[in-house]
Amino acid sequence: MGRPVIIAGGGIGGLAAAIGLAQKGHASVVLEKARQLGEIGAGIQLGPNAFHAFDWLGVGDAARAMAVYIDSLRLMDALSGDEITRIPLDDAFRSRFGNPYAVVHRGELHGVFLRACMEHPLVELRTSAEVVDYEQDGASVTAILADGGRVTGGALIGADGLWSNIRKRLIGDGAPRVSGHTTYRSVIPVEDMPEDLRWNAATLWAGPKCHIVHYPLSGWKLFNLVVTYHNDAPEPVAGQPVSHDEVRRGFDHVAPVARQVIERGRDWKLWVLCDRDPVMDWVDGRVALLGDAAHPMLQYFAQGACMAMEDAVALAHEMAAAGGDAAAALPAYAARRRLRTARVQLQSREIGQHIYHPAGAHAALRNAVMRAKSPADWYDAVDWLYGSTGVEGAISAETREAG
Repeated sequence: MGRPVIIAGGGIGGLAAAIGLAQKGHASVVLEKARQLGEIGAGIQLGPNAFHAFDWLGVGDAARAMAVYIDSLRLMDALSGDEITRIPLDDAFRSRFGNPYAVVHRGELHGVFLRACMEHPLVELRTSAEVVDYEQDGASVTAILADGGRVTGGALIGADGLWSNIRKRLIGDGAPRVSGHTTYRSVIPVEDMPEDLRWNAATLWAGPKCHIVHYPLSGWKLFNLVVTYHNDAPEPVAGQPVSHDEVRRGFDHVAPVARQVIERGRDWKLWVLCDRDPVMDWVDGRVALLGDAAHPMLQYFAQGACMAMEDAVALAHEMAAAGGDAAAALPAYAARRRLRTARVQLQSREIGQHIYHPAGAHAALRNAVMRAKSPADWYDAVDWLYGSTGVEGAISAETREAG
């Protein structure tokens, strides 16, 4: 066995990469800067492509056991309180894409990968180990840690998130792009959710420069609440506690039925949403980027974690195909992933603008167009995304769609 693959970052993407490599017989060492491995945040949505990745990574049963399977995606008009459209996630949906749509708590999903990594002899996990730089020669790469330590391996995968030190060295494109959208998150017991809104759905209330999202979590013990206000926030912020009064701002104009969601929230925390423009240069010799380090995206397509897991699938696939030769595998991995993730990045921005936050005639046009679509129309529209296995990646998925 050759040198291990070094993975900078122990989030969902980094752990998925580690277990994916282990499934193919490749050892890895995960270097996480925090003192303990864990995830902050609340709920995330998982399309069928996430379940394709779970199965390929060998954690399908565990992931399915902790997921909540919702009946539909509901789009509501936050001003009138009326339903705009409902996309069923029933047997026809599952038959079309081969897997369900579900919602999970981010911490529970991270735990699935963490347990799998802890139980696998080819995965080594280290905490308090922040990778700040790297050196490489033709045969190996060395991760340089904040405390001066050094770890040498056959490849280095930068899965260290939006503010990636690996990306800073590899691309050097500066700070992330600030969207100006502020998201407030809360998780409440299901009994605190208004009874008339306890829907088994991922629900979006779309309004001018704002939206509200809610769905059940953790075996219907909790409800995830996410409210977003396009308030032109100028600076990145992550996980900052805020008052209830601050969360209310920007939502006075929405219908009372939607506004009551905000009133039920507690212990709100805010994030100012950021992303980056797609780039082509993910690879530097034996170093490559993965997940948010490669393609950070806005939340509006609900695909951030899904894309990171697909990256892990493609990385492990290419490492196996190249017989563990990172110099050959990493360019092939990036080629599989660049166009698909770029499409999701850019469409996430457009969805925010044209579906989540429009006003006036723009919103009326959205309502008319979306109401006219049948379930089959919606399924056709997302086939390029949900119908992929992740291993197919950008090139073959685009070819299949065009053909």
